[in-house]
Amino acid sequence: MKNKDSKPATHPDKTSRIVPVTLMFIVLCGFSFYLGGIFCSEKERFFKKDVTPLIQIRKETAVAPLQIKSLAFPECSSDYQDYTPCTDPKRWRKYGNYRLSFMERHCPPMTERKECLVPPPDGYKPPIRWPKSRDECWYRNVPYDWINNQKSNQHWLRKEGEKFFFPGGGTMFPNGVGSYVDSMQKLIPGMKDGTIRTAIDTGCGVASWGGDLLDRGILTVSLAPRDNHEAQVQFALERGIPAILGIISTQRLPFPSNSFDMAHCSRCLIPWAEFDGIYLLEIHRILRPGGFWVLSGPPINYENRWRGWNTTVQEQKADFDKLKKLLASMCFKLYNKKDDIAVWQKSPDDSCYNQLTPASYPPKCDDSMDPDSAWYTPLHSCITTPSQNFKKLGLQSTPKWPNRLHITPERVSMVPSGSSGGFKHDDNKWKVRVKHYKTLLPALRSDKIRNIMDMNTLYGGFAAALINSPVWVMNVVSSYGANSLGVVYDRGLIGTYHDWCEAFSTYPRTYDLLHLDGLFTAESHRCDMKYVLLEMDRILRPNGYVIIRESSYFIDAIATIAKGMRWNCQKHDTEYNVEKEKVLICQKKLWYPKKSQQ
Repeated sequence: MKNKDSKPATHPDKTSRIVPVTLMFIVLCGFSFYLGGIFCSEKERFFKKDVTPLIQIRKETAVAPLQIKSLAFPECSSDYQDYTPCTDPKRWRKYGNYRLSFMERHCPPMTERKECLVPPPDGYKPPIRWPKSRDECWYRNVPYDWINNQKSNQHWLRKEGEKFFFPGGGTMFPNGVGSYVDSMQKLIPGMKDGTIRTAIDTGCGVASWGGDLLDRGILTVSLAPRDNHEAQVQFALERGIPAILGIISTQRLPFPSNSFDMAHCSRCLIPWAEFDGIYLLEIHRILRPGGFWVLSGPPINYENRWRGWNTTVQEQKADFDKLKKLLASMCFKLYNKKDDIAVWQKSPDDSCYNQLTPASYPPKCDDSMDPDSAWYTPLHSCITTPSQNFKKLGLQSTPKWPNRLHITPERVSMVPSGSSGGFKHDDNKWKVRVKHYKTLLPALRSDKIRNIMDMNTLYGGFAAALINSPVWVMNVVSSYGANSLGVVYDRGLIGTYHDWCEAFSTYPRTYDLLHLDGLFTAESHRCDMKYVLLEMDRILRPNGYVIIRESSYFIDAIATIAKGMRWNCQKHDTEYNVEKEKVLICQKKLWYPKKSQQ
């Protein structure tokens, strides 16, 4: 007989357990489904109306062209006829006098931006055409007598009747600029064989030096501040000579390192030996290895000139010795000297720089300092040494002009996705595009156009395609874009960094043609299109032209704003009839202020 205690232990039957669990699972699923249905119906109730329009809007933004309401801009008052927003003398007292920093760029805040059209002076006439313009211009276009009155004995210019004439004189070349440059060429043979192509003239006066070099195959950026001389740069551009407003003060010049083949100062009143030589360090930065720095005026030829400089021969000798020592410490070597002209050459290789130590004066810049950073970048008291990555930056390694125009520069590799193939493709692309532009704008085949700006270039292809035309091109590279300006200079072209959210460093009415390629596509997220177009109107000459190559998305809105600025525009297809891109060609109307018309 079995004991009760000996019965096997009782265990729940597995089948009996599965049934209630399954039932519970079904109940929970059903309940969840019920709740989900309620939630989804409520979600559809509250959100369905909002989702559909949002999707539709995104589709329309991607496809439909940008539309804006028509508008008309008023005329600025007549005292704005030479308005330079970022170098405005009316604002100078707000800034310090240290090293003339008030003459540097100081742009007005957004709240003070002008939304009006800058008027021409009373009696303004279409400029005299090149090459005649190099020697004369209309007085009413640049109605300033200061230089004529103050420099009449130096023959910078003279007024006769309705015109200014430019006899080619200057403080240091009383026998004329031609004779002065002839003397310089004897000291620098590379000026005659295409070795030297790009130059910068600091304190340029009315740019007679740069004007004379054009016939010698040398392209010069003439640089001067807006100062008491009123209109040095304006005179230069009115003549058809490349020039830009600028000053070496507390910030770097808006150019890349190792770019200019030659720099020049003819009694430009820059205190080169002061402030630990910081101005000379900037010249050193922008000169390519083996490039030349030319100085005429104090203290050069002090032995014969000191009496006219209100000083003593001992003081001038001390200044000259100090300058020579300072230049030697920066790896410059006295290359040649005769009479009033002295020429130094920047070290063509690394031998001098390798001898510098952290204790040297001035010291080397450290590796963290980008030598090409030049947009609102402070000057530094250190030497920027040429990059070890490039072996052909030096003047002797650079192909001679004009061969260098179409040879791929080493610095293409600095540009994102830059390559020799991409460079050559860009070169060929612009040849085709410019040929098409000339069919759309016959003036581009005539002498009506002299001063041109390519507002957002990559490699300077547009300028290169126009090299046989009687024009010059200021190539602008965005300070926020790919750093390709060194490539532009390596090709033997000129240009500058710039941010189009601000005004350009020039006077009104200084360019005959403005060209842009996709600028608004690239910059519309940062820059208000209206202000960019108003700035274009400011710097464009009356009767001047604009070629706008843009996405179809922007082109109609641009045309609407242009109409409000009194431009006449026509929309065209591109050379390959690409639907997503159009070409807008506009001409600025010549108009006079209402008061002067009355």
